[in-house]
Amino acid sequence: MNNKPRSLKTATAGEWLVRHVSEALREDLQDRGDITTLATIPVLQEGKAELVVKQDGIIAGIDWAVETGHQTNPEVDWEFSVKDGDEVSRGQVIATIEGPLHGILVSERTALNGLGHLSGIATMTQQAMKLIEGTRAQILETRKTMPGWRLAQKYAVLCGGGANHRIGLYDEILIKENHIRGAGGISKALHASERWMRNEGIQVPVEIEVTSLKELEEALGASPDRILLDNFPPSVLRQAVEFTDGRCLLEASGGITLESLREVAKTGVDRISLGALTHSVKPLDLSLQVCEA
Repeated sequence: MNNKPRSLKTATAGEWLVRHVSEALREDLQDRGDITTLATIPVLQEGKAELVVKQDGIIAGIDWAVETGHQTNPEVDWEFSVKDGDEVSRGQVIATIEGPLHGILVSERTALNGLGHLSGIATMTQQAMKLIEGTRAQILETRKTMPGWRLAQKYAVLCGGGANHRIGLYDEILIKENHIRGAGGISKALHASERWMRNEGIQVPVEIEVTSLKELEEALGASPDRILLDNFPPSVLRQAVEFTDGRCLLEASGGITLESLREVAKTGVDRISLGALTHSVKPLDLSLQVCEA
């Protein structure tokens, strides 16, 4: 938990942030702009607002909010009193926003959408981390991310204290059920992967999915870097850990919830991947409240 990243720009790249904020604002504004604000607020009116947390959690995605404010109106100042990865409490004011009121109101929803979503991921990840305290397990997300948001969502997992699985299809070989069927079996798939890497002159981690102890035994014979134990109940996970005896890193995945997480971690597996961290998370509840106008 001591090595949390502090900047979304560092984790993803400034180009991603600028482009996606621009697209999000375009969805809201089109060619007319915020017609409610245009109709009700004088153009030159100044204002001040506070960003308030409405539930305990972990903050992630501050750069998203700041970039939203900057693109809406560079004269609006978003001043945060916390950093990504910090714990926050219900009722806490985490930022003040000052400047032209038009800019504050136009940026409000887009800023809170991104910040709330990424903070929700960080918050759920921290909850998972607390549940596995005292075990050897590591918490990771999966590739079940929103299109275009993968790097940001994986960054949020880091803010919550978790670790990242492969980024995409290009940086790790993960042999799953359909690959095994197509290759003609577990051993054939693993040996084919080794040959392919030698021919291509690259070296990446190789992980293979197994669905039974018999398949685990076969996979161990071909010495992959990691083995994914798919939908193993805790009792069978313990058998797998005992049988493997440290010869290979073991990852548990499939059907694992926060309610079952502790029991899975206590089996002795090295890694636990949770798709829910990115595809089923609830945004952190945030509110922007104008306090001076």
